[in-house]
Amino acid sequence: MNVRERLEAQEDEILSSYAAKSRDARRKFPMEECQFRTKFQRDRDRILHSKSFRRLKHKTQVYIVSGDHYRTRMTHSLEVSQISRTIARGLRLNEDLAEAIALGHDVGHTPFGHAGEAAMAKLTGHFAHNEQSLRVVEFLERSGKGLNLTFEVKDGIVNHTGPVMPKTLEGRIVRTADRIAYLCHDYDDSLRAGLLQPGELPKLVYERLGEDTSAMITSMVSDMIVSSMDKDDISLSAEVKEAMDTFRSFMFEHIYHSETLAHERRQAVYVLRALYEWFLEHFDELPEEFVRREERWGRQKIVTDYVAGLTDSYAVQLFNEIFMPPVGLMVH
Repeated sequence: MNVRERLEAQEDEILSSYAAKSRDARRKFPMEECQFRTKFQRDRDRILHSKSFRRLKHKTQVYIVSGDHYRTRMTHSLEVSQISRTIARGLRLNEDLAEAIALGHDVGHTPFGHAGEAAMAKLTGHFAHNEQSLRVVEFLERSGKGLNLTFEVKDGIVNHTGPVMPKTLEGRIVRTADRIAYLCHDYDDSLRAGLLQPGELPKLVYERLGEDTSAMITSMVSDMIVSSMDKDDISLSAEVKEAMDTFRSFMFEHIYHSETLAHERRQAVYVLRALYEWFLEHFDELPEEFVRREERWGRQKIVTDYVAGLTDSYAVQLFNEIFMPPVGLMVH
């Protein structure tokens, strides 16, 4: 018995009957198994070492102009992973599967946060970051070969948001952990930015979840574990779910759709629109690996892949190189 087989046996022995077992996981393209890692551990590592995951460190969450202490897509993904693992462990579900889904759930997100996603949707007619995340891991990574992840991980990634629930309980954990993470850390960032002041949230939120972000996360995580213990679904109590929904509505009204951040959103939309239209007209100026994909996917889809994959900083750099005259540059 090698290390992987021992880990698979431990899953059978320790995990709940509702947990996804790595031994049962399947891939689109069968491959020789690792001696030391389960399939879900291997998926986690493939995501963690991917270029799309590394790019998340330069993609902002809410605040496009940010300092060192504001969240990025990468820190968000790490926070979702930590929360998901805590819940999965508490419920005796598969911690490795939850971690892999959490780390991969946002790899398809656009530059400039949700403003960028809205811009791409308007330009293309349809764009959803969860669908793009699936496309990234399935087709775009490794120079078009994809990561060949298990079906369970891909299901959790594409269904972490939207109308379809993940098939595994681990995927459903990530779906709620994502919301817990972004509500609490966006609230924290909003306090840091001065857009909110302590005590501004609805009274119900403070009463049921706590006064600070640490207490809020603990309240929602604890409630998920208690409410879902030994059940075939993942849920929150009615009281905590009402508080979370109230919290979310407040953040959308006062932060995500706020007039204070409207100018930044307009700037982001302008940059992405300009780049998208430019590369549709000047397709051959894309990197060679993207140009080669035109026959398979079509020009519009390839330009969408490229622009959506840009980091905030590189999108601005490209915009300046293409559209801004070199005023002020010294010529020797």
